[in-house]
Amino acid sequence: MASTRNKNTQGNYCMQQNQYKDMERYELYINSGYGQAYDTRWCGNGLNPAQIPKNMLSSNSVEIESFLFGTGLTNLVNPIKPLVPELNTLQTFNLYENPTIYIPQPLVVEKNQRPLFRST
Repeated sequence: MASTRNKNTQGNYCMQQNQYKDMERYELYINSGYGQAYDTRWCGNGLNPAQIPKNMLSSNSVEIESFLFGTGLTNLVNPIKPLVPELNTLQTFNLYENPTIYIPQPLVVEKNQRPLFRST
């Protein structure tokens, strides 16, 4: 029996393959909302903490995680070597700069200089 639907036409096949490619590009885009930032930095003044990918914090993040979980500790044939973490240095991103605070030297706080609150 011949197919009477438009599912098996050459045009629909090409359209479906283009949709798959578009979805793959959307899902695997490196700078998407679930991917990496263009410029990864620590949060500074005025920002809340965000998610940082593990490969941005260190170059050998998988080895560090395996070491912390204790993977291979009981391997007597090939014992694990001491771990040397290769940490990356990240800059901070501040929305504003803190003002300079000047404190007199030496700081003396006198007790009689404060207002006295009396309850009536």
